[in-house]
Amino acid sequence: MKKTMVAAALGAAAVVLILAISGQLASTEAGKCEGALADIKKFRAAEELKPVSEEPFIVGEDELRTLQSYKGKGIVLNFWATWCAPCIKEMPELLRLKSKVAGDGIEVLAISQDRKDIAKVREFLEVNKLSELGVMLDKRGRLGRKLGVRGLPTTVLIDPQGRDIGRVLGIEKWDSEPVVEALRTCLTPETS
Repeated sequence: MKKTMVAAALGAAAVVLILAISGQLASTEAGKCEGALADIKKFRAAEELKPVSEEPFIVGEDELRTLQSYKGKGIVLNFWATWCAPCIKEMPELLRLKSKVAGDGIEVLAISQDRKDIAKVREFLEVNKLSELGVMLDKRGRLGRKLGVRGLPTTVLIDPQGRDIGRVLGIEKWDSEPVVEALRTCLTPETS
């Protein structure tokens, strides 16, 4: 009986130690990102690192995809709409960001919050020479709601482990060198 109690106590202590270490590592990672992202004035760090929603969104014609399909890559996830003037203003910068970080293991995803069909989004991107961003739609806004998006544009930053590390509310100079370097520091997957 006494041995069983000692074993249980040691097991509980080990669990507490593991949780403390993992919390410390998450805090260190968040601190690294928060420090690196200080140049992004509108960046708000997540209170805790937690996995992103598995809610699907539409890619291309009718392919359903989730953010988990990008696990292992950093993600700059921009929520926008064709009727949102500030969104439209920053879209060319997001396109330039996409080309700048393409070799760094970072994906730039621009997901429309338009309620219409995907044809409207495709046409908008083609007319504005933004097709390389890719046609993506959160038709009913479910992914946006699960990620706490309350206004547009909102950009959620997701680390290579698939965790929401924070967000930028409003427009940003996504292709400026300080912002690009901050994103590389924070979102580039570590190679082993």
